[in-house]
Amino acid sequence: MNANVPSQHEMSSEVKRGIIAIIVKGIFGAIFIAALLMLTAGRWDWVWGWVMVVIFVIAATMQVLLLLPTNPALLAERSKGLREKGAPLWDQIITSFAVGFLPIASWIVAALHVRFDWSPMMPLALHIAGAIVFALGWVLILWATYSNRFFTTTVRIQKDHAVQTGGPYRFVRHPGYVAAIVYSLATPFLLGSWWALIPMIFVPPLMILRTALEDKLLQDQLAGYKEYAARVRYRLVPGVW
Repeated sequence: MNANVPSQHEMSSEVKRGIIAIIVKGIFGAIFIAALLMLTAGRWDWVWGWVMVVIFVIAATMQVLLLLPTNPALLAERSKGLREKGAPLWDQIITSFAVGFLPIASWIVAALHVRFDWSPMMPLALHIAGAIVFALGWVLILWATYSNRFFTTTVRIQKDHAVQTGGPYRFVRHPGYVAAIVYSLATPFLLGSWWALIPMIFVPPLMILRTALEDKLLQDQLAGYKEYAARVRYRLVPGVW
């Protein structure tokens, strides 16, 4: 990444507060997910629930370790979540459902499945495959975050915003959304619940809609993006769209 970022000694107090905030959010996020899964399932020995929590903790930790020495300002900005200034309403609504309400609903359904034994859980092979794909989705989103110094939570044109073409952006224009679709669809398999797929099947259409709207905004407002789009033709899936 070729971002010109301040050294840790030059960090503003706002950036420092943001970094502390995202670390605290990560800690409480892990506690929330663990408590939600285990309390809803009615047991604390649900192995696959803990596997998901551990992957989340590793991903959150890696985000801090990758960005703190290279782009602390982005780390601080991402701590704001949907409170980032300039985010369009449509993006806030889509994001709230795609990475908030629907995943939480899926976790709850999976935990209730464990608690009440509605039907047989998925076979071990699907659990393992789901865990691997879930982890790979987080690897992709970390790669996209590290490669794009403007990788904020919401869609907006930032000060000095420039087109990013490195890392996974060489292959598709929106790798972060590819990652979100991948780990969202992998979650029910990791947790082993067919029922948990029901909320998650709505995530890909929302992400596709968000991709289309964001891509249009970038082509209309970001200098150089049309040329980039001509070189990297596909938004999400090479050879498809």
